[in-house]
Amino acid sequence: MNIERSFTFEELEIDPKEIIATLGYTEDSFFEPFPTYLAQAFECCKQLNDIKGAYRILKMDEFCSDKKKICVQDLQFNVGRTIRKELNGAENIAFFVCTAGAEISQLADKLLKGEDPVLGYVYDVIGSAIAEAVGDKIQATISLSEQKAGRKITNRYSPGYCHWNVTDQHKLFSLFGGTACGVKLTPSSLMHPVKSISGLIGIGENVEFNDYQCNLCQLENCVYRDKH
Repeated sequence: MNIERSFTFEELEIDPKEIIATLGYTEDSFFEPFPTYLAQAFECCKQLNDIKGAYRILKMDEFCSDKKKICVQDLQFNVGRTIRKELNGAENIAFFVCTAGAEISQLADKLLKGEDPVLGYVYDVIGSAIAEAVGDKIQATISLSEQKAGRKITNRYSPGYCHWNVTDQHKLFSLFGGTACGVKLTPSSLMHPVKSISGLIGIGENVEFNDYQCNLCQLENCVYRDKH
């Protein structure tokens, strides 16, 4: 069964300091027009009504012997050795899709290509932060539910990171009927709206929650490098 939730921008409690840092500034060096742009963008984001997250929990096939793969519902996910190791002890897998929605993605794109690329970049950064914040909320929801049943969760992992081939997006989305939270895939496995994330979380009595281990991944622009 798919579980889907909608969120308001305020619910996500995004810290402006994190946006400032992602933009490449400190609070002491954050000069106009950026403070005005940031305040304007935050007010605009309060009107967004398509911020959503969905997840589905499925049993992991314990007979998948390949150390680089997991098997769920006759599907093999080529997650790579790093993520497969993080899933050791998992009995179930929570697959998720989260999105900041089409509105902010379209606004950022329009501004970036048009009259105000700087403001567009601010919206672009906030859009990414919204998608990750929804991921945090979905992850917390799953964790709380599983704790009540005596189970723990791993961290979350997404296609395209830690050697997990992005083409597995199509398998992941097939578990949601091809579309989740209004998010669809292009033939090249990119998500639309672009300010969206997907991935999985391991669940079980014997799993461990580990911080993202950046020394095991060569992706320099990974958003998770600031999360540990």
